[in-house]
Amino acid sequence: MKYELPKLPYEYDALEPVISKKTIEFHYGKHEQTYINNLNNLIKGTPYENVPIETIVREADGALFNNAAQSWNHIFYFFSFTPHKNEIPKGMLAKAIDEKWGSFENFKKAFVDAGTTLFGSGWVWLVKDKDGKLDIIKESNAGNPMTKGYTPLLTFDVWEHAYYLDYQNRRADHLNSLWEIVDWKIVEKRY
Repeated sequence: MKYELPKLPYEYDALEPVISKKTIEFHYGKHEQTYINNLNNLIKGTPYENVPIETIVREADGALFNNAAQSWNHIFYFFSFTPHKNEIPKGMLAKAIDEKWGSFENFKKAFVDAGTTLFGSGWVWLVKDKDGKLDIIKESNAGNPMTKGYTPLLTFDVWEHAYYLDYQNRRADHLNSLWEIVDWKIVEKRY
């Protein structure tokens, strides 16, 4: 199986000013493409050559894990956004967020706090456990919550390449701005 960079469901400039066209060109168009190219080269002639990427993420280690997880993480991340405003989750997800954090505002604060306090590079995730309970977890580097049995619902990328062109060293500003473009309909479907 050959993995390919999927076409985004929006134009590269559609998320401005939250994420600039230039950032998407580099972050998705070049950086993500490199992970996918590396993944395709690493799986040739291995037992992972014809399996879903989720299997590779759950089972592999080393360079194969890093490139598979980063490929998956970035696609999941970029496909969580929309240029169309839908500001808050609804339905069962909204109820679960309120039960866990008391309010949507408290959840957003806890999520951003997790992302800003993650040392170095990585990801902050909203996840669901096997019982349907929500949590926020931090993963360093290429870390992915599927390796721990969680279902990912939403992630924010806290690697510097995700925000440095637009926000320089202001990680918290970047994370806070992402709420403007989250596609809650997609997140609700994942829940």
